Amino acid sequence: MHRLYEFLRRHPTGVDSFWAVLLLGLCALTLTENAIGTPGQRVAAVGVSLLMCTVVALRRRMPEKMLILAIVVGLAQLVLGVGPNLYDIPMLVIVYTVASGPCRWASRVALAGGVLAPVLYFWRWPDTSSDSVTHSLFGHAFGAFPFLLSWVLGDRMRTRRAYWDQLEERAARLEKEREQQAKMAVTAERARIARELHDVVAHNVSVMVVQADGAAYVLDSSPEQAKQALETISGTGRQALAEMRRLLGVLRTEDGSAPAGEYVPQPDVEQIEELVEQVRGAGLPVDYRVEGSARPLPSGVELTAYRIVQEALTNTRKHGGPDAGASVRLTYFDDGLGLLVEDDGRGAQHELYESGGADGMGHGLIGMRERVGMVGGTLDAGPRPGGGFRISVLLPAKPGR
Repeated sequence: MHRLYEFLRRHPTGVDSFWAVLLLGLCALTLTENAIGTPGQRVAAVGVSLLMCTVVALRRRMPEKMLILAIVVGLAQLVLGVGPNLYDIPMLVIVYTVASGPCRWASRVALAGGVLAPVLYFWRWPDTSSDSVTHSLFGHAFGAFPFLLSWVLGDRMRTRRAYWDQLEERAARLEKEREQQAKMAVTAERARIARELHDVVAHNVSVMVVQADGAAYVLDSSPEQAKQALETISGTGRQALAEMRRLLGVLRTEDGSAPAGEYVPQPDVEQIEELVEQVRGAGLPVDYRVEGSARPLPSGVELTAYRIVQEALTNTRKHGGPDAGASVRLTYFDDGLGLLVEDDGRGAQHELYESGGADGMGHGLIGMRERVGMVGGTLDAGPRPGGGFRISVLLPAKPGR
């Protein structure tokens, strides 16, 4: 049955032609059994039957033209005196068809024609059985009812089709929006991973470069210090590889999630002290202090604080000069966490921080601002009075959007 329905839906003109042939056969039987008027009227009735069956056959291929043809044939019936019969049924069919279609002027013409049809009929063939006005009005209403019913059913079908088309369009639009949101989420995740990789690589590679330079300098005079520097390089490299595996592991899995326990957890505020010790071991003096009562913070806030300190100390090693020193202050407030990272070096070039790193070279400052913005905090970065560089951050206890 489903295949039959699909076949009939794909061939609407064939289906209508079948019903037109069937109606033509019924009209032929009616005209054969019942003698209608004069020979000229019978010939006209045959012509009306053929034209009305054509209306049925082509009603969906060219509905507006078939409506005009039906009106013309109906008027010809009035002029030639061909009374109503089975060949007038296509008038109801074409009224339904144009009412269910998108052409509004054709629908209005069909409605007006349906209302006028009984008026013209009783004008051409008046009912002489009664002169009552009530009887005349009832006859007009009874004659107009089939046309009005056909028009209402067709208009309801048009509304229903428009509703389903709107639902399909909305579903397609939502599907596209979901795809766009998925792409945006992937892009945001890749940007986050890129920032993580930047922090990891920049920090650990800078430590390894400093230790390698120091080892090469004291290799002949102090082998023990060179050995200690090489051990620091080895440990830093392993830590960098572990963090890179944790970050890139998400991209390697098909479902976008890493297996539990395979990668190290995200760094938090407590690991800032270890970070400072690592930087001190690389030769950068750092004064580290914690003020206020330490308390748990959201993981996103703690990760942001760790990465900002990491990036700030990395920038100090890059741009501060050989004799630079730094200080790190963590202050716990009732409603958040404050960070203050300063150094007394020569500072970065002015163009690196003038527009927040927008020149394409200051990716560290861009990453800082994005991280702070993701948790709803504020960041102030720039040269410090008297020389050096200063980064001040305020992170809320509850991250914002």
